[in-house]
Amino acid sequence: MERLLKIGITCYPSLGGSGVVATELGKLLAEKGHEVHFITHSIPFRLGTFHRNIYYHEVEVNDYYVFRYPPYDLALATRMAQVAKMQNLDLLHVHYAVPHAVCAYLAKQMVGDRLKVVTTLHGTDITVLGQDESLKDLIRLGINESDAVTAVSNDLITETRRALDITRDIDLTYNFVDKRVYYPRDVSGMRGDFAEPHEKILMHISNFRPVKRVGDVVDIFARVSKQIPSRLLLVGEGPDLPKIQAKISEMGLEDRVRFLGKQDEIAQVISLADLLLLPSEKESFGLVALEAMACGVPTVGSEAGGIPELVQHGVTGYLAPIGDTEAMAEHAVRLLGDEELAARFREACLHRACSEFCNNRITNQYEDIYYRVLGQAQGLAD
Repeated sequence: MERLLKIGITCYPSLGGSGVVATELGKLLAEKGHEVHFITHSIPFRLGTFHRNIYYHEVEVNDYYVFRYPPYDLALATRMAQVAKMQNLDLLHVHYAVPHAVCAYLAKQMVGDRLKVVTTLHGTDITVLGQDESLKDLIRLGINESDAVTAVSNDLITETRRALDITRDIDLTYNFVDKRVYYPRDVSGMRGDFAEPHEKILMHISNFRPVKRVGDVVDIFARVSKQIPSRLLLVGEGPDLPKIQAKISEMGLEDRVRFLGKQDEIAQVISLADLLLLPSEKESFGLVALEAMACGVPTVGSEAGGIPELVQHGVTGYLAPIGDTEAMAEHAVRLLGDEELAARFREACLHRACSEFCNNRITNQYEDIYYRVLGQAQGLAD
């Protein structure tokens, strides 16, 4: 029989794709009987209430006067080592190369080679930080010293090799959705609060940073709304929010756009939409497009990064070059104006999400990697 593992997970616990995936993976592993220990500076955003087989270990940073800034990286490495020793962890699974992979490497030096390290690359740890010459050697160290490395798209694997001259094996493990959580919700009782019965709802969900090109979202919607009666719902918060609010006001769209802020029940919110807009400059995977897909909502987006690996052009959505808001608007109008086409896209979305990106499939892939690095490829006890 399979030997159940003791797994330490470190991620950024705040709202964001890497933290969401790491937390959901930990919950799924715990459901399968593995013992999961989150080692972070605060409770992960999606962890919520008590879960069987899940434990949380806070990283506390001492603000010694000799340090200009509190040494979080050192505190994290020390806490990883402490938990690994106390709980007899089999491995650390860290999400995001900086600083987590490097901290895990330091923890392994303190604990010994029996502790294995799996690093998952999520995107900006490579596409942004990996471009910083002052960090390249550090990121390369964390990757090369890991016992296994995974990435959430083929595009990210290619970018990692290019940016950091990495030659080691990198496993492809796409992000996933829990099909018990992400499915089309009955929101008929809520939809009237956001749109008239004859209107379509377009939606954008992000952290409102420049890389998300939320201004393009507004431009696309402005074009679409001239041809299709529609509303735009913007979900999330971030540094570009004031600029976007000003743009909407300047364009006279205030009565057609709603800001919903951060939302916990994303599946319910997405189910309100007829179409998701994702015109990002960079997107290593595009988790929100997968969440929408699982709820039967097609995406119109850019050809950036890993989006084309997720969104099938002409099947589950439409793609256009980055910044081509005219083409994206034309795609949106085509889809929103043809009920038969929209129905086909919805069915294709549901099928693809459940078959290619379901929680069971991706969780099994991670388990196979764990057993491999532990020298137990078949998951059997010695």
